[in-house]
Amino acid sequence: MGRVLVIGAGGVGSVAVHKMAMSPDIFSHITLASRTKAKCDAIAESVKARTGVVVETAALDADDIAATTALIQQVKPALVVNLALPYQDLAIMEACLAAGVNYLDTANYEPKDEAKFEYSWQWAYQDRFEQAGLMALLGCGFDPGVTSVFTTYAAKHLLDTIETLDILDCNGGDHGHPFATNFNPEINLREVTAPSRHWENGQWVEGPALAKKQVFDFDQVGEKNMYLMYHEELESLAKFYPEIKRIRFWMTFGDAYLKHLEVLGNVGMLRIDPVMFEGREIVPLQFLKALLPEPASLGPRTKGKTNIGTIATGTKDGVQKTVYINNVCDHEEAYAETGSQAVSYTTGVPAMIGAALMLRGVYSGAGVFNLEQMDPDPFMDMLNAHGLPWKMRELAAPLDF
Repeated sequence: MGRVLVIGAGGVGSVAVHKMAMSPDIFSHITLASRTKAKCDAIAESVKARTGVVVETAALDADDIAATTALIQQVKPALVVNLALPYQDLAIMEACLAAGVNYLDTANYEPKDEAKFEYSWQWAYQDRFEQAGLMALLGCGFDPGVTSVFTTYAAKHLLDTIETLDILDCNGGDHGHPFATNFNPEINLREVTAPSRHWENGQWVEGPALAKKQVFDFDQVGEKNMYLMYHEELESLAKFYPEIKRIRFWMTFGDAYLKHLEVLGNVGMLRIDPVMFEGREIVPLQFLKALLPEPASLGPRTKGKTNIGTIATGTKDGVQKTVYINNVCDHEEAYAETGSQAVSYTTGVPAMIGAALMLRGVYSGAGVFNLEQMDPDPFMDMLNAHGLPWKMRELAAPLDF
C-alpha cells in the first residue's frame, strides 16, 4: 500500500522495520537508512531471514538536510519515519518539507549542547506543514505515544472528566551487566538526570532529579521503587487536556543503577560540555557512551518484563472513578520475534502502528500533530493485534501519593 523510509538503525529502528515487514499489505516497500550502512544491512538480513521481505538500505547523515532530501527524492516514500537521534528531528522535518513527504517520530527535539527537550521547536513547524499540505505526527512511541493513546481512550470511553493522571513506566528486566542503558546511553542519561517536573494546577512544579520516590506493585513484575521525573508527553498532555489538574510521570530504577549514576555524575562523566583531554576536546557523556554496552546487544541477555501504563482519576456519570490501562511486555518474547528486547519493542511497534495508520489514511491532516489529537480506537485495536495487548481495570481508589 505504501512506500516508507525509516531513518535510524538502532534497536527501535530494527523492531519497527521487522514489524513493517510483517504487514506487506500496508508497507509495500521499506528502505532503512543510517549513518552506518552496515547496521542497516544487518537488520535487512534479519528481516529477510524472518519474513522473506527485502529491505533496501542506504547510508545517510541525517544532520545533512540536503543529503536527506536527496535520499527522500530517490526513494519516493509516502512517509518518513524518524527513529534517529532527537537532535536530528528538525533537520529531518526540514528535509520532509523540501521533498514534500509526511513525517513521523517517537521523541521530541532536543539541542545537542543543552539537556533540554520540549515540543516548542517542532510545534513551530505547524504553519509550514499545514501550508504544504503535509502531516507530521510527533511522539509515536510508547511513552510518549501509547501512554497518550491510553489517556485519550480513557477520556473518550471511560471518564467524563479527568482530574489526575499518572504515567508509570516499569522495566523489570535484568540484562546481567553491572550498568547499562536500554536505549541510547547519551539520550537516556540526559533524560534521567534532568530535574523532575510535573504539571499541577495550571503550572509546572520542579524539583531535584530522582528526589521523590514511591513504591508500586506492578503486575507480573512485583514491587519496584519508582521516581518522579519529567517526560515529554507531560507537555503535550497538559496542552491538549488543560482540564487535568495534575499530570505526573514515574519511572522505576534499581539501587545499583542509581549508585552507578551517582558516581558517574560525581566524577563528571555525565557532562555534555567539551573538556580538553590530551590536546583534543571530548564530551564526557559521549565517551561514556562508547564504553557502555551497546543497547542492541542486550536483547539475548535480557529476561523479565516491562509494565507501562496510565492511571487516571476523574468522574463518570457524576461518580468518582479511577482506571488503570497498561501493557506488559516480555523481553524474551520480544527478542524471539524481532531480535530486540522489550524496551526497543515497546517503542518500535507503536512507530509501525502510527506509520500504518498514516499510510492507510486513518490518520490524516495538514500540520503538526501529537498522538493525543488522533482517534485512539484504531491504535488500541492495532496494539492488541501486533504484540502489545493492553488491559484496563478499575482501581478501588485514587493513588494515595
